[in-house]
Amino acid sequence: MPLPPARHPAENTEAEPLTEVFLNPGEFHFGGGRTRIRTLLGSCVAISLWHPQRRIGGLCHFMLPTRAAKAAMTAQDGRYADGALALFDAAIRHAGCRPDEFVAKVFGGGNMFPGREAKAGLEVGQRNIEQAEALLKERRIPIVARHLGGDGHRKLVFDIWSGDAWLAFQEAPRDLPRTSP
Repeated sequence: MPLPPARHPAENTEAEPLTEVFLNPGEFHFGGGRTRIRTLLGSCVAISLWHPQRRIGGLCHFMLPTRAAKAAMTAQDGRYADGALALFDAAIRHAGCRPDEFVAKVFGGGNMFPGREAKAGLEVGQRNIEQAEALLKERRIPIVARHLGGDGHRKLVFDIWSGDAWLAFQEAPRDLPRTSP
């Protein structure tokens, strides 16, 4: 599915400049206005949160479900699902809102190496998906859209002003059978 061209929100905000943000793994952005956030996902998961009345929200892009138990918990780390949601919690509080006033869209968790047997406990994409869904359920944030799992990667675009998200999914090629010489 190709990504759509840029479009403007229902309100007359064409005069407001478009702010483009690209998120790398572990990054997070929250705000409002005419902001478009883009990211690329493999086994990572991105969660968009959007407040329909206030038209604010954001996107996180996390790589792993949780940090190791021995890791220091001094600062929130957007590379992990629990840290990324803690960043959302702080931004939501700062905006004077409650988490359950937002809606979520969840993307990613793909298998980047189809055809290869997964080693027990290393299904990172699936563990990321499960953690994202659990953390949103804890906060009573409804998931209104999702595109998860599968074999391949995704290109994601999220427009804060409208809450719209677009996705392009590229299926990963299967490993070719090995032949002996």
